[in-house]
Amino acid sequence: MAGRDSDSSGRVKVPAKASFGAFVRKPVERGAAQRNAAETAAEPDVKPAQAVEITQPESAENWPEDVLEVGAIVDAYGLKGWVKVAAHADAGRGGDALLVAKRWWLLKGRERKLVHARQAKIHSDSIVAQLDGAADRDQALALRGYSVHVRRSDFPALQADEYYWVDLLGLDVVNEAGVELGKVADMIDNGAQSVLRIEYPDTGKDGQAITGERLIPFVGVYVKTVDQAAKRIVVDWEADY
Repeated sequence: MAGRDSDSSGRVKVPAKASFGAFVRKPVERGAAQRNAAETAAEPDVKPAQAVEITQPESAENWPEDVLEVGAIVDAYGLKGWVKVAAHADAGRGGDALLVAKRWWLLKGRERKLVHARQAKIHSDSIVAQLDGAADRDQALALRGYSVHVRRSDFPALQADEYYWVDLLGLDVVNEAGVELGKVADMIDNGAQSVLRIEYPDTGKDGQAITGERLIPFVGVYVKTVDQAAKRIVVDWEADY
């Protein structure tokens, strides 16, 4: 299988191709200067949302089990109630979910809100959106600091050989000889490619139980198959590497 490369999409392509992605955290913009004039000029010409109270905080029990954090509201955008979101992944790497999901679950401390996203679009290195209940800049500013969550079921569909990082976490990893190498604990983006961080039970020099770690590049030369139904990844990798 040909080696994979890591493109700017939040997806991972397996056999013969390859790219990867899901939610890689980006630094959250802080202390950004106000750019009212420029932002107002760039705003879409749409009617402001109705100035209604944003959905009251909901209990955690009412939240869908598949909601995932995908970004954070960092500022207002323009004067018509739009918000600016620092996404944890670029568009194509999972950030697309913010562009298509119509329901956003917001979290700040213990306060939770469910809001309807009327419109969302890419703006520079962030995403801007118009949410029901935010009709002016002040109401948009009141939403700063909320993390944004959407349902996994709202993520855009991928190609058959692409995977969101979140779907790889927890999968068992075995080599072609059937030797168990551990479970995927995390994904790392080193700039050139994605890397599986695998944890497995081990024993330290003092005889105490410890957690071992393996790093395997998510590229075709090493990753042979990804079977999400079986929750297993088969790799060309020896246990003593």
